[in-house]
Amino acid sequence: MPDPVAEARAAIEAAGRLPDDELDLAGVALQFARIDAPEADWRAAAERISALTRAVLTTAPPADAEGRRALLARVIHEEGGYAGDSETYDDLRNANLIRVTERRRGLPVAIGLLWLHLAEAAGWAARGLDFPGHFLVSLDGSAKGSAVVVDPFGGGHALPVPALRALIKRVEGPQAELRPGMLAPMSRRAVLLRLQTNIRLRRLAENDIEGALACTNDMLRLAPDAAPLWREAAVMNARLGRLGAAIEDMERFLEQVPTGEAATRGREMIEEWRARLN
Repeated sequence: MPDPVAEARAAIEAAGRLPDDELDLAGVALQFARIDAPEADWRAAAERISALTRAVLTTAPPADAEGRRALLARVIHEEGGYAGDSETYDDLRNANLIRVTERRRGLPVAIGLLWLHLAEAAGWAARGLDFPGHFLVSLDGSAKGSAVVVDPFGGGHALPVPALRALIKRVEGPQAELRPGMLAPMSRRAVLLRLQTNIRLRRLAENDIEGALACTNDMLRLAPDAAPLWREAAVMNARLGRLGAAIEDMERFLEQVPTGEAATRGREMIEEWRARLN
């Protein structure tokens, strides 16, 4: 029988060779999900996402950003029953798109990914926003310059500037204010990496270095140019005693970041690891 994990990794590696604008967000996220849940029915999850898509496409398309937001909120949250999981936020299933479609619960970036997928299917411009501590979505209207910022985790509500100010204060403290770059758009790869980062960080918090390293290596299949991930993989391999792999990973990091403080430290670490090998 085919190995579902091997199939998923091959699909992710193939996606890693594609330009960013050709990546299928939901498709790649489902392949990542197969790796962590090989026993789950990922095709059933794909069909649940397709059902949401059909519900959007069979509705008269609104032209303005607010109308589009309201339609997606109705399809995803009201009719679809999807919501942010604030009760068991750190549950790894909240970052696994197969489990998210089964439970109708997920992290901000997982629910947000559904927003981005449906908006694209409808032909609407939408982008993930790397807001501190809380993934958001920007949804455009047909009029030039019109857009609405949406909180997927909060049921798809619009977030005008006062609400964004309140959110950053809740995340960073009462003295925090909106800063330039807080609403910068993310690439598709960055959205997918942010989804997987939730899994990697939770495994590290549980001292599951092996699992965190596997997650990092899968992320590198999609984003082989993500220099920080090579450095993290090197450090984890060293912690696991795999010094040869650690050296190879750090050398990949140095190919992309040959100068600077991080590069200097990387070379020092390679020297330390080589000394231990000898």
